[in-house]
Amino acid sequence: MTSDEAERKMQFLFALRSRGVTDKRVLNAMEKIDRGAFVTGLFAERAYEDMPLPIPCGQTISQPSVVGLMTQALEVQPRDKVLEVGTGSGYQAAILSQLGRRVYTLERHRRLVQGAEAVFSQLRLTNITAIVADGSYGYPEQAPFDRILVSAAAEDPPGPLLAQLRPGGIMVLPVGQSDAVQHLIRVRRTETGYEYDELRSVRFVPLVEGLGQE
Repeated sequence: MTSDEAERKMQFLFALRSRGVTDKRVLNAMEKIDRGAFVTGLFAERAYEDMPLPIPCGQTISQPSVVGLMTQALEVQPRDKVLEVGTGSGYQAAILSQLGRRVYTLERHRRLVQGAEAVFSQLRLTNITAIVADGSYGYPEQAPFDRILVSAAAEDPPGPLLAQLRPGGIMVLPVGQSDAVQHLIRVRRTETGYEYDELRSVRFVPLVEGLGQE
């Protein structure tokens, strides 16, 4: 690693800490997974800045501090089976793969799944399964899940996802109208129902039903 790269990595981790990402396991995972591998073309040189960046199919790769805060709120344990809705670049799934036992990630755009799978293979991340699917229905074949993370905003937590969360499980997702304020919500499933915490304001692309054109 060159001194420039080392410096960039230090600044990257410092920015995460200063924005509230303090969980050691999450910071270690974000240090290990190079965001640069998931950002190509025009924006590659901005991969280590704390900002969202455009990726194909009209989607974005979330800013690292938001990825870190969502991951931290999810409290992933080493034996957990995790579902992610909205693969996008694959960066969030790669972080989750360092923390849980198995990650299933759903994406409506086949082109994004193929791109993410190529990076997972390059980074030798063997515990991630990426599937072209309508994420609003979850992935019943592997339910229930210990943890669910949604990388797109719905007006309400989708019923199928709530149903696929194991009792004792946690789901983190942005909720709100796509053109207005959204809030990051943590849902805990208890034996008797669901408990909701509001974490912070965020801005995500909307959760869209159906499969994409590419």
